[in-house]
Amino acid sequence: MTLFKARHAMGSKVTGTALVANDGFSARYDLDRINGVFSRPTHKLAGRSYVDRILILDTAKGGVATAWMLHEMKARNMAPMAIVLNSVNTILAQGAAMAGMTMLAGFDVDVTQSIADGATVELDPDTGTLRVVAD
Repeated sequence: MTLFKARHAMGSKVTGTALVANDGFSARYDLDRINGVFSRPTHKLAGRSYVDRILILDTAKGGVATAWMLHEMKARNMAPMAIVLNSVNTILAQGAAMAGMTMLAGFDVDVTQSIADGATVELDPDTGTLRVVAD
């Protein structure tokens, strides 16, 4: 069992499939929010669905639009299950809180290099932990 401790955590305990890339995250510029896929051609997850996945990415990008976009995506059941980031900004934290989305951020290791794409992971915001259940 591999366990990672986050410095920042919010939301509910969730278990799901990780979608992992060493790339940033902006709900405004990286996503096709209607079809539920990464749409920026240069994004490392371009063309892949983020719906009901636990996104594990490097850092938050973008501004205030991300906050309301996460809420809108969640309301339409077209959102990620959770977001895990090496580093986060206040805008994305606000958006995750407004959407009621689980989020962990701030690790001692680069989680995009430590967790395999497609792994099953469990996030527990109460303890601030990410546990790899299966690779």
